[in-house]
Amino acid sequence: MKRSNAPVFWALFGAGGMLAALIAPMLVFITGVAVPTGRLLPADAMSYERMLTLARNGFGKLALLLVVLLFMFHGGLRMYHSLHHLGFHTGSGAKAVIFGIAVLATIAAAVALLAVG
Repeated sequence: MKRSNAPVFWALFGAGGMLAALIAPMLVFITGVAVPTGRLLPADAMSYERMLTLARNGFGKLALLLVVLLFMFHGGLRMYHSLHHLGFHTGSGAKAVIFGIAVLATIAAAVALLAVG
């Protein structure tokens, strides 16, 4: 019996979906409503100095990298299956391109976070 790598991609898809459902709306609310209006959070809650401190912290780096990784793989699998549902019978080449972009974006985020210090 041939082994499949599908469980790895479905696990990343599920984790990314859960993160997108639970955390993404709050990120949009905080960065789009709460901080810019200054009514619910102080206006300097997302100042450059505070965000730089978050990006320099080891736990902050891990959290930011995890958000990028899981969002990218979740979106990649959604795009891959959306192409199939639209009638484009994609092969392994499309899967390699889509997930290659997700891997490259994750590596770029990791390099950027390591460059912060």
